[in-house]
Amino acid sequence: MTTAILIKGAALPSGTRTDILVRGRLIAELGSNLSEAGATLIDADGLTALPGLVDLHTHLREPGFEQSETVLTGSRAAAIGGFTVVHAMANTLPVADTAGVVEQVQSLGNAAGYVTVRPIGAVSVGLQGSQLAEIGAMAHSRARVRVFSDDGKCVSDALLMRRALEYVTTFDGVVAQHAQEPRLTEGAQMNEGAVSGELGLAGWPAVAEEAIIARDVLLAQHVGARIHICHLSTAGSVEVVRWAKARGIQVTAEVTPHHLLLTEDLVRSYDARYKVNPPLRREEDVQALRAGLADGTIDIVATDHAPHPPESKDCEWEAASMGMVGLESALSVVQASVVDNGMLDWRDVARVLSSGPARIGRLDGYAEGITVGAPAEFTLYDPTARRVFGREQLRGKGANSPYLEFELPGRVLTTVHHGYATVLDGELVDAESIAKNAAVPHG
Repeated sequence: MTTAILIKGAALPSGTRTDILVRGRLIAELGSNLSEAGATLIDADGLTALPGLVDLHTHLREPGFEQSETVLTGSRAAAIGGFTVVHAMANTLPVADTAGVVEQVQSLGNAAGYVTVRPIGAVSVGLQGSQLAEIGAMAHSRARVRVFSDDGKCVSDALLMRRALEYVTTFDGVVAQHAQEPRLTEGAQMNEGAVSGELGLAGWPAVAEEAIIARDVLLAQHVGARIHICHLSTAGSVEVVRWAKARGIQVTAEVTPHHLLLTEDLVRSYDARYKVNPPLRREEDVQALRAGLADGTIDIVATDHAPHPPESKDCEWEAASMGMVGLESALSVVQASVVDNGMLDWRDVARVLSSGPARIGRLDGYAEGITVGAPAEFTLYDPTARRVFGREQLRGKGANSPYLEFELPGRVLTTVHHGYATVLDGELVDAESIAKNAAVPHG
């Protein structure tokens, strides 16, 4: 059984200092000078207590691609980054397009015990974009899937997208679209513009993203459905989403940490760690994304954590796989890109990295934040720390981080999930202890 945990002197996102007492799986008390016999004491002086981070866009790769990541290794990467919930994308092998596969992924997450793993179901069978997957069966399975996506591929067929949107309205689900018009991006290697012309690499035009978003928000309006836009990357996409929200369309959008900080100029190095889908864009796009996140046009930050084995990245640019790992560094990159410059405060961070994604994913209880009676899901973060980000700070299988050798602010020191610590003093709790705590029944 887990023991009580007493956090002393943490700063809530509002700036208020408080003790936090955890009993079982719930936050039992908040206040000053709290005490509890036998509790594990954690000194949080100088630390910010954030609600457990929720990632709406993670690639855990299992089943099928365990050489890149497993549910266990990805969960460990998430915990060290302050996350307590991750949504696992469907592009596995077999594809998560049936109730059986999503239940398997959820079971693997429960057994690992570091985070709650919420499976995302595929929109189409095999991600092929021609036939709807078993959306209803996945929604009503033990996994209770509420988010559906063919991420990695765009649902480019308008009729199929309409049918999917109609279907998810029956149980308050959402379709998360990877906005990429495939005919406009054939052979594309990086953002289309002056730099792609200079480097001689095939360009990825912004309109390939913006056109799909424009189509899909109108389809969502037509059928009265919720639509979520994955990894927004262009200034034009921000404007389309802003227009749709002004019309009352039920659209939400996410931005990745890397699109908030990095630009296409890094591609000049031909270092394939900077090859990603959608590609790194112009400085103007980065600034528009930051502004869109600050004014609420963009609802959340999601990592798009995409691990690859070394041979998929340690090669020439055109042969390299697209994707970056991001769970371990997300909170630091958000601080660097939009907190330290005053665009967001810690209450905003709690919204875009916790309550916002929890609301979109319809996670019961996770949107309450750090309050008495809420689930004991939070992280203690030192925003004053500075570190040179290195491979030793990665806890998943993937080493394809774009931030290696970057100086980043902040460090997660403690993560609490289901009332037990998964990270203490900046290090993962051992798997045996986690498994024992995870085996304790809920309630």
